[in-house]
Amino acid sequence: MVIAVAPHTHWMDFILAVLVRHFLKEPIHFLGKKELFNPLTNKLFRALGGMPVDRSANKNTVAQAVTYFKQNKVFRLALAPEGTRKKVSGFKSGFYHIAHNAQVPIFPVAFDFEHKKMIFHPLFYTTGNKEKDIRQIEAIFVGVKGKIPENSVFKS
Repeated sequence: MVIAVAPHTHWMDFILAVLVRHFLKEPIHFLGKKELFNPLTNKLFRALGGMPVDRSANKNTVAQAVTYFKQNKVFRLALAPEGTRKKVSGFKSGFYHIAHNAQVPIFPVAFDFEHKKMIFHPLFYTTGNKEKDIRQIEAIFVGVKGKIPENSVFKS
């Protein structure tokens, strides 16, 4: 599955996600630029669930992620659909394309800092209607405030 975690507004979201992964005792991965996986840090990032991707202009990050799904019997990929911690107007489509092309569901998870809780939503299966599907997924996160509320994507 693709675990879509939002809103992503602070570096602390990564630490929280790693702690949740540890508590659940389930293998959950994330994508990191290949440069992070150097001889000094490779073992650490892989132990945390990191999978390297080449983000150079002529590489297809979605295809690289889909390959990880094909190479592993069980693969759970956590990512932030916003693609950044900064304020954005909506989700980017990479998470959707990864799930759709890998033929796996999207598991929406909200980091609700205002109410100090994580919200696990039902699995979402893509239909191929990208715009409609992304609007439905975005609606799940309306009103959820991240660590830096002004950077949260969807205000109520």
